Amino acid sequence: MVFISEEDFIKESNFEIIKKLMECNNGYITTKQLENLGISRNYLSIMKQKDIIEKVAKGVYIDSKKIEDVYYVFGMSTPKIIYSHMTALYFHNLSIKAPNDSFDVTVTKKYNSQKLKKHNVFYVDEEYYNVGVVELETPQGNKIKAYDIERCICDIIRSKKRMDMEHVKYSIKEYLRRKDNNLIKLSKYADMFGIKEEVMDFVSMMYE
Repeated sequence: MVFISEEDFIKESNFEIIKKLMECNNGYITTKQLENLGISRNYLSIMKQKDIIEKVAKGVYIDSKKIEDVYYVFGMSTPKIIYSHMTALYFHNLSIKAPNDSFDVTVTKKYNSQKLKKHNVFYVDEEYYNVGVVELETPQGNKIKAYDIERCICDIIRSKKRMDMEHVKYSIKEYLRRKDNNLIKLSKYADMFGIKEEVMDFVSMMYE
């Protein structure tokens, strides 16, 4: 009969818990998740040394057999960001091309992070920050926070000087062709942001 010490049993149990968490989270695990369960992050160091997991961002690890989802990882490592403008429209299938290494994201005016440096960041007042937030899936099937289509259309029009105008026109034209477009919601958002006339004029111009 093989006897297992209590210490070894605890270690084995914690490794199993971590593996189960990763299975439920599409191969990802964070130090915060372990802290919430009272499990030492040292277990992650051991798993990293054994090439079971890889570190993809501060406090974020992935199963070594998985391919990193950059959108999901950035969202986990910088939870205050909301994907917006053209990047969000990409998730809504309304963008000409996929974002490169730089993403369009929105945060509150009070928020700042070194992780935002290479990205196209838009700052808004608290009262507008959560307007139109939805949960979307990345191409790899992970959940991220982004703005809904109508919020994005308003945003690219009011920020058009920072956008590629051909991309703006394409997105609006494709939006107007979609059966699920909601012009009432679009008008409501535009009114809220004080750009109703501009948005309606732009939409009328793009309407075919």
